[in-house]
Amino acid sequence: MQIGIIGAAECDREIEKIAEETGRRIAKGGATLICGGRGGVMEAACRGARREGGFTVGILPDKSSGNPHLDVVIRSNLGIARNALVIGSSDTVIAIGGAYGTLSEIAMSLKEGTAVFGLDTWDIPGVVICNNPEEAVSKAVFAAENRV
Repeated sequence: MQIGIIGAAECDREIEKIAEETGRRIAKGGATLICGGRGGVMEAACRGARREGGFTVGILPDKSSGNPHLDVVIRSNLGIARNALVIGSSDTVIAIGGAYGTLSEIAMSLKEGTAVFGLDTWDIPGVVICNNPEEAVSKAVFAAENRV
């Protein structure tokens, strides 16, 4: 099972804590964490997953190294087009915070029929807004296990 984490490359401390706890719970649930491989939400989620013994994959927009908590680094050299790879590689997606880049990933997910669970993110039709990381990961895992 692969759960995508989407969110901004820069975030405040509160969003960072939410992302780290979400990553930890993804790892605890036995899923692989897929993300854009950069800082902010992505780095915090990867840090949480790795601390729990989880596996992380970062699909980078360029030839950079990505955040230090990645097990696999995919240097796509596709710029923001790499977001399609993040979404396409994810069974379900959890959006945490974010701005327009996150909104575009949410839209891409919904268009592709991939369930999106949100934590302090865009409250738009199709996004299941969750109250905490435990709820978001629980719902994401259930949706991934029951995906048809």
